[in-house]
Amino acid sequence: MALDSPSLLRLSGIKKSFGDNHVLQGIDLDVRKGDSIALIGTSGCGKSLLFKCILGLVPPDAGSIALNGQEWSALSGSARRDFERRCSVLFQYGGLFDSLRVWENICFRHINSDGMGVDEARRIAVEKLAIVGLGPDTCDLYPSEISGGMQKRVGFARAIASDPEVLFLDEPTAGLDPIMTNEICRFVGDSVSALGATTISISSDISVVEKISTRVVMIHDGRIIWEGATSDMRSSGNAHVHQFVNKLADGPIHVGVSAA
Repeated sequence: MALDSPSLLRLSGIKKSFGDNHVLQGIDLDVRKGDSIALIGTSGCGKSLLFKCILGLVPPDAGSIALNGQEWSALSGSARRDFERRCSVLFQYGGLFDSLRVWENICFRHINSDGMGVDEARRIAVEKLAIVGLGPDTCDLYPSEISGGMQKRVGFARAIASDPEVLFLDEPTAGLDPIMTNEICRFVGDSVSALGATTISISSDISVVEKISTRVVMIHDGRIIWEGATSDMRSSGNAHVHQFVNKLADGPIHVGVSAA
């Protein structure tokens, strides 16, 4: 990422609570075009909720989200839809529709929002399946007929089907074996390079973070406590980052698991 890259997404003072549970307590984050950012932190720290706020699924209680310098809440219906079309999400567990065949899942947006015909949709599906190492014979299968690893690959094929500018990855390697984990990391790297996409990912696997990101943001107790280059993560000098990265039980992060 060039230092003078334009700001694509700017979060300022984002707060979100559910009753007395103050999940996000003032998040400030600047995402520039071409960034590959990984959000890390313990379960429940607010990573997924921050995703939902950025995508407009959950409105923050306070703060602002600016897209290309324009306040998200001020965007008109057409402008908002335009930004949404430039974004895509790889869900943690694939998020495939059980009742749809693989090709219909991959081109769901094209078919239902753009009115794309069957032949063109199948062509795109075959093209994206090839990127994730699956053949055209996969097209007519249902999610229940393929393995978990294949479902994750199909989910990634769907995420890149629209050639997105911004790619959100929610635990992209969750539940995968080491070989498939490396393959998904390779798919992410290759696709980001080909598309020139900006990526924001959530991952609890530090080895994955080191492969798919260039910048790391750690969230703890609803706040960003460290931000820096991925290459600096292991020598950050931050006690929370050190404990999390090295999987240590002792440190400032209290897991909250009691003995039986």
